[in-house]
Amino acid sequence: MAEFRPGDAEQTAFLAELLEARLLIDSGVPGVYGRGEGFERVRHAFDAKVTAAADLDDPERMAFPPVLPKRRIEEIGYLKSFPHLAGTIFSFDGDEEQAATQEARAEAHEDWSEFQAQTDLCLTPAACYPVYPAIAARGPLSSGGVMVDAGGSYVFRHEPSGDPARLQMFHQREIVRIGEPDTVAAWRDSWRDRSVELLRSVGLDASFDVASDPFFGRSGRLLARSQKAQALKFEVLVQIAGPEPTAVASFNYHQDHFSGTYGIVMDAEDPTAHTACLGFGLERITLALLRAHGLDPDAWPTEVRGELGL
Repeated sequence: MAEFRPGDAEQTAFLAELLEARLLIDSGVPGVYGRGEGFERVRHAFDAKVTAAADLDDPERMAFPPVLPKRRIEEIGYLKSFPHLAGTIFSFDGDEEQAATQEARAEAHEDWSEFQAQTDLCLTPAACYPVYPAIAARGPLSSGGVMVDAGGSYVFRHEPSGDPARLQMFHQREIVRIGEPDTVAAWRDSWRDRSVELLRSVGLDASFDVASDPFFGRSGRLLARSQKAQALKFEVLVQIAGPEPTAVASFNYHQDHFSGTYGIVMDAEDPTAHTACLGFGLERITLALLRAHGLDPDAWPTEVRGELGL
């Protein structure tokens, strides 16, 4: 079982306000909520701003379901780095007698997992993951590589929490850049600044900082230190609820990790390809806006409503 992280007093109070206002809808499981109409209006409005900003780079658009073949997370070493966050999909694999026993146990809310077998699917933990094998299948990339807008698919992270900004299932608006190392590094630096400006344009006090991923175990702590030392990950931070600002967007420079795994190369004298991704946490940004401007978007400042088209 994943460790439950209780929210602090401010986070707990904010969650109660969101539920009372029907902006979030309780499911009975921490970190899993339905979204009310007002919440979705704001989420879609900011998502549209990201689309408009990305359109300046004329990206290729892709869309994927929120499930992956489990071999994908095996290939990239996800279970080594983040075994505590992964979500796999199981399904019934038995006969009629076992089905009846499973039903009886389920009705009594007892353990019925022995009748379930792992399928070939897992829940998608990062919206960029399906992009790399899809691009690799095309063969060598021409000069300049490719930028992919992978949309705002649901992703899953198994970290139940009482903090409304730490969800188990949320929309990650992902943009991926693949190309020559210098091209990818320049793109990341450009979008780091652009994302901060995007958030500040809607009245959020955003800043960026070097960060690391939540790697697992002792070896993971070494990986995290190395990632920070090389400045391979940046986060854009905004105050939502609680004592510390929350990351609402992140940039990961993978260097040749995904290109090496899937064989992505450039059609040039130097075939080396690097990858980087930018992910906006759409629910966190929506929560930040609600926290900064109030729970009624119709009463927000005129300039903010104008920027979002509300």
